[in-house]
Amino acid sequence: MTRRDRPRDGAGFDLESVRRIQRSYGTWAPLYDWFARATSSIGGVRAGCVAALDLDPGDTVVEFGCGPGVNLPALREAVGPTGHVVGVDITGPMLDRARSRVARHGWENVSLVRGDATTPPISAVDGVLATFVTSLFDDPYAVVSRWCGLADSVVVANFVPRGSRPANAALDLFVRLNGRLFDVESADALSLLDERTADSRRALVDCMDEVASEEYVFGTIAVNAGRRSPEHSARE
Repeated sequence: MTRRDRPRDGAGFDLESVRRIQRSYGTWAPLYDWFARATSSIGGVRAGCVAALDLDPGDTVVEFGCGPGVNLPALREAVGPTGHVVGVDITGPMLDRARSRVARHGWENVSLVRGDATTPPISAVDGVLATFVTSLFDDPYAVVSRWCGLADSVVVANFVPRGSRPANAALDLFVRLNGRLFDVESADALSLLDERTADSRRALVDCMDEVASEEYVFGTIAVNAGRRSPEHSARE
């Protein structure tokens, strides 16, 4: 059975992709939690993502694919004590770790929701963040386009398979080792990664009023930020 033949939900998304992500991230939740915390400040990616959201105190921001919650502190700082942070993830073990982090710090303005980012359980918000998530989807363009209908600011961080040869080799190895997670059927794993990254940005360009892009870590990570003008606010 090919990806095109797989059963899909009412929104047209691949149900097998959901199960694949749940299995893979559920198994590796402890290791992923450690890795995410250990690399949280490398290259300034996390700070760049939060800055690109351009949040104000009192805003509501949603992170799709929040995982174990390593981005929550930076998002809380951006919206302040009167704001609200919502973390959405489809994998139970990841959310368990995020809940433990929230409880340990006593964060009362953080909510965690188990849900599918392709069919968001969220209405209008001020900002949406997704870091290294859209590469998991068969159709990133459709997913990101849907997010653009929810918020005035959407920021997506992705791996970019170009730049130095060592960086490309590392990305290629990473995708191949996680072939089931990325659903790689092509012999050229980097081309698939590049295509999904490009589709994510194209959705922002088509759906938002302006898009700004920044590269980090020798050009291997791209942060694309789409913003809606005040007159086109999703919250109006």
